[in-house]
Amino acid sequence: MVYQYIAYNAKGEMVRGKLPAASEDAAAELLSYAGYRTVNLKPFVPFLSSDWLTAQLFPLKPQEIILFYRQLALLLESGINIVGGLELLRGQTTNRTMKKVLGEVVADIRGGHQLSAAMAKHPTIFPPISCRSLSIGEQTGNLETMLRQMADYQEKEMAASKSIKGALTLPAITAVVAIIVIGVMVTFVLPAFAGLYGSLGAELPMLTRVLLDGSAKLREYGLHIIVGIGAVVGAAYAYTRTVDGRFRLDKFILSMPLMGHINLLNLLSRCCRSISLLFTAGLPLTEIMPLVIQGTNNKAMAKALVDVQQDMLKGEGLSQPMSKNPLFLPMMVQMVKVGEETGNLDATLLAVAKTYETETEDRTRSLIALIQPAMTLAIAVVVGVIALSLVSAMYSMYGQM
Repeated sequence: MVYQYIAYNAKGEMVRGKLPAASEDAAAELLSYAGYRTVNLKPFVPFLSSDWLTAQLFPLKPQEIILFYRQLALLLESGINIVGGLELLRGQTTNRTMKKVLGEVVADIRGGHQLSAAMAKHPTIFPPISCRSLSIGEQTGNLETMLRQMADYQEKEMAASKSIKGALTLPAITAVVAIIVIGVMVTFVLPAFAGLYGSLGAELPMLTRVLLDGSAKLREYGLHIIVGIGAVVGAAYAYTRTVDGRFRLDKFILSMPLMGHINLLNLLSRCCRSISLLFTAGLPLTEIMPLVIQGTNNKAMAKALVDVQQDMLKGEGLSQPMSKNPLFLPMMVQMVKVGEETGNLDATLLAVAKTYETETEDRTRSLIALIQPAMTLAIAVVVGVIALSLVSAMYSMYGQM
């Protein structure tokens, strides 16, 4: 099987590539022997593969995964074996992607694989942190408990993602409406008044002349402007697909005004909840950190966690390396330190996760309440300036007459 990876080499440079290996653990060991510090490692899915096409045509919602975890836990508690439970859920689901994946999982289990190992072959649906947690549940005999904990964990993640998307949806819709309104006025309204004013031969006020000249330039060079903007956006998008570009974009996302702190709180709450979940399951921090790094989509946060992992392996603990990076907020660092000293790291991290989740919700609501009137005011100012220029031109013509 081929795996794609993102890692740091001996010079500290971020690199990416592909590596054939028998398993994910084998691929991680090969990278370690080569001197790489792995940031992200996952199976390589070729473009336009059958699995990719199925997933795109029949996308799987997070709610369906959460429901699957809860239903499987309930079936196992009622005495049904894993294969029977999976077959029952496979027959009930209407999503083709889920039906296909569960069929392959059942086939792997019948071939001698454990549930966690069979699910690990589908990382886009069952992330590594879920499979590792379920593996611990299989070893300890608490698979049903781990299934419910994973359902709770993914519900929290889904709620946090929804809050961020909700904060961005309203401004995006308002901005689109504003662009359409201004475009209609510049394309149709202003040219009509320009023809009227030109036929009368009156001297127009400065504001009106500026707007009419700007409208004429936009109509004349509109295609060139659109092509230029498209080229800039395309070049920026291509740059963000590179390792350095993606890192800089993710770093900007965490430092942008208003939304940056919300995104940071969201990432930190996910990290704290992930570490707490895996620590409660019985995994040591040396195994937890690679899973948390792999589950982080933000490359700036992933690099910060990699640095923490390297210092932790040197014997500095967890709180001390975190204190060196400003991405880890002081409260989190202090709580981690208290958890290390008292031996209740999982409980303290869970408390931090809940605190940051609450703060994220509060800040998101405040941001939505702030953005809506601000965008409305901005549209009103633009439309008002255009209307004022037209009215002032009319009064100027009446005065000249």
